[in-house]
Amino acid sequence: MSRAEMDRLGWAELDVLIITGDAYVDHPAFGAALLGRWLVVHGYRVGIVAQPRWNTAEGILAMGAPRLFVGVTAGALDSMLAHYTAFRKKRTDDAYTPGGRAGARPNRATVVYANLARAAFPHVPVVIGGIEASLRRATHYDFWSGQVRRSILLDSKADLLVYGMAERAILEIAGRLDADHPLHGIHGTAFVAPAGSFDFSDDMPVLRLPSHEEIEADPKKLMSSTLMLERQVHHGVEWAVQAVGSREVVFAPPAEPLSTKELDSAYALPFTRRPHRRYKQPIPAAEMIQFSVTTHRGCAGGCSFCSLALHQGRHIRSRSAGSILSEVRGMADSHDWKGSITDVGGPSANMWGARCGSDPAKCKRTSCLHPDVCRNFKPGQKQLVELLEAIERLPRVRHVRVASGIRHDLALREPEYVKALVGRFTGGQLKIAPEHICSRVLRLMRKASFAAFLDFMTMFERVSRSGRKEQYLVPYLMSAFPGCTDDDMRELARWLKSKGWRPEQVQCFIPTPGTVATAMYYAGIDTEGNPIHVARTDAERLRQHYILAPPPQIRAAKRAGRHPATREQPPSNR
Repeated sequence: MSRAEMDRLGWAELDVLIITGDAYVDHPAFGAALLGRWLVVHGYRVGIVAQPRWNTAEGILAMGAPRLFVGVTAGALDSMLAHYTAFRKKRTDDAYTPGGRAGARPNRATVVYANLARAAFPHVPVVIGGIEASLRRATHYDFWSGQVRRSILLDSKADLLVYGMAERAILEIAGRLDADHPLHGIHGTAFVAPAGSFDFSDDMPVLRLPSHEEIEADPKKLMSSTLMLERQVHHGVEWAVQAVGSREVVFAPPAEPLSTKELDSAYALPFTRRPHRRYKQPIPAAEMIQFSVTTHRGCAGGCSFCSLALHQGRHIRSRSAGSILSEVRGMADSHDWKGSITDVGGPSANMWGARCGSDPAKCKRTSCLHPDVCRNFKPGQKQLVELLEAIERLPRVRHVRVASGIRHDLALREPEYVKALVGRFTGGQLKIAPEHICSRVLRLMRKASFAAFLDFMTMFERVSRSGRKEQYLVPYLMSAFPGCTDDDMRELARWLKSKGWRPEQVQCFIPTPGTVATAMYYAGIDTEGNPIHVARTDAERLRQHYILAPPPQIRAAKRAGRHPATREQPPSNR
């Protein structure tokens, strides 16, 4: 992170410079740290510039021009989501910044950092990636400006965009630049070319997305484009092209996910699991995940509002049990170890070891779990219980918790997993995401039926009682989802009242770029093209939010004629 550190390593120059909108935490949950160490172990010299000032290039210039390329990421969240609430109010904190303070990264951080890098190093290739670039790689609806925006590649003027998980692509980028070979065509990347100039092989299937101009003229075209990109990610074998004026954005097929052996090697890198020593204030996200374990990547759920399956893929790639146990042993040897693993999980905690029993490239489903669990989907929940028990038996480990959300519809298929999870690995609260109770809304969300939630709730309460444990379900609930009406929210509110539940944190739907639900919001249609009701204005969205859970301060404010914002769940990539 500094010239002095380069000197101590004996590095005269860097091969790769990574600019990130997050503080630098040397933990595998932070993308810049993981990719930095991944490149280093493969022989490249890497520098990281974390949260630089964006009105000067001084911070970026400190370690000199990199020999190969500059990598740019906004960080763990889309920068607009990190800055603004569902009602476009500025957030007051940022968990990825020292002291949790807001404002350490700019709006549209990928574009700002990329242009800053271009000005600082005019002759060095700029490669953008991370969740912000990944989900904005094609024409997308931007909720915060209320406009359709073209691919972020064009606004950032980057040479290449990496979408999805980047380990495989970033090594090939470095290798090609090292050999002075062209960058275009690397799987898991996108680039801009003059219309019709890129030569596809004859046997290569190509998805022709609606052009940027067509989507601007007809909002329904955004749904077509979004579904085609989702198909490309899930199938993994197709190219895609989107025209923008006289140019086109070319999307190579997704990169092959890392194998179990490759994942194991990535998570075995010598992470300190701590923030860089230059920071004097704690970083909330670092404290939260320091003693957590990521067991797998990917999510088979394919919820229409969630970016995780679009970014990590729908097909599960799991680490080996030996790799996970080795990581926990390393945690237990650290000087600040207190005996507790705070989370063993991933995008959905109970998908470790799951696999597809068929050929994913031929699958036409948008979700492995909706409208019901696919017969070819093979969960590994029995083995997951064995893994959790093995972690629990390790020396100096006193508590093992599962804090990641689970798919309750999947858990129900193996009652022994639920019994172990609730009876031994739940620390008083278990996160679960019913989202709603209305079947029509759940269908649009691609979520399990409400009956499945009720069955799981019954099982949860029975296991908790049998173990004489006072435990609670923490339900994720959503208001103002496309297709949801005020009457739907009243139905949910009545059910909550009948159970005596008063949710303090409720997520109002945020149309994040690239998701199917955002296309629903913008176009006012479902995936079949049928019109749906959309709570589009802030007034409508607030009304639905207040129906569900108006806390006491809001009720008092209403009586006084004031309308403060409701409490929301913290921002995430759900």
